[in-house]
Amino acid sequence: DNPTHRVPVMTYGILVVNVVAFLYAKLLGSTGFGAATSSWGTIPFEITHGVDAISPTPFPVYATLVTSMFMHAGWMHIGLNMLYLWVFANNVEDVLGRVRFLVFYLLCGVASACAQVLADPESTIPLVGASGAVAGALGAYLVAFPGASVHVLVPIFFFIRIVPVPAVVVLLMWFGFQLLNVWLDQGGAGGGVAWYAHIGGFVAGYLMMRIGMPPNRRRRVET
Repeated sequence: DNPTHRVPVMTYGILVVNVVAFLYAKLLGSTGFGAATSSWGTIPFEITHGVDAISPTPFPVYATLVTSMFMHAGWMHIGLNMLYLWVFANNVEDVLGRVRFLVFYLLCGVASACAQVLADPESTIPLVGASGAVAGALGAYLVAFPGASVHVLVPIFFFIRIVPVPAVVVLLMWFGFQLLNVWLDQGGAGGGVAWYAHIGGFVAGYLMMRIGMPPNRRRRVET
């Protein structure tokens, strides 16, 4: 329940780029898909050692900190990420403006990848997905629209109801879930989920919005 004042062009554009990149990789077949995600994904070992040895890329290895946020491992992976992007990023773009939002989104994605690299610097598993960058949008949303209503599916016995919940509750529960999984994982593989990337992206987005939110928007939020 938080309509935008203008068309969120950048949000739509990012969504389209993610979907096109995923479909293109899928068209390469199972082997080609795996090779593409590995080549364009961020491999912590390569970043920390400055080498391009695990899965060679056609560009400098550090560029994968950006390319990785446009690659996804499967249909569920991209579906959930694009859903969260659709729900939260448009309002963040509305606050920051289109160009600033694009820069903000990319910085959150890079910060999330760096957080995962720092957490597991010797890993040779490719990190892919927009979840870290999208988590940045969630952190920014917490700053700008903590009281906005988010419609959530809530199971009540055998029934499922759609209940409006304040964004601050939804987002803090989401962040708490990431912290809980880091604690449960205890430094393990995380079941294929980059929890540290989620946390890093969220914190980066929160801090950047706290610092960079336009003054006129800040007054409207605080009053």
